[in-house]
Amino acid sequence: QVQLVESGGGLVQPGGSLRLSCAASGSILSINHMAWYRQGPGKQREWVAIITSGGTTSYADSVKGRFTISRDNAKNTLSLQMNSLDPEDTAVYYCNLRLRGNVDYWGQGTQVTVSS
Repeated sequence: QVQLVESGGGLVQPGGSLRLSCAASGSILSINHMAWYRQGPGKQREWVAIITSGGTTSYADSVKGRFTISRDNAKNTLSLQMNSLDPEDTAVYYCNLRLRGNVDYWGQGTQVTVSS
């Protein structure tokens, strides 16, 4: 079993920055990838960024150039540095971990609100 706990959300003004973290614990073996998703008010959950076990990263067009995903393998933590935040980035952000065999785990989510 794997547990994921997100932190770092909050209220930030447009143009500001936030850094989200996701601490993973449990039976973390044979990771395929880790990723961030988000779900805005009245919207479906959408993919934001991904980092593979080999360290390859990819981003949704809406966040490319503003967000950076990273992973600390020694600490089993996933991070998302978010810069130049826009009100459209307001959402609950979820950490995702996929093991080999397509077994998915999710965190409980952390709220990010971008507002003046």
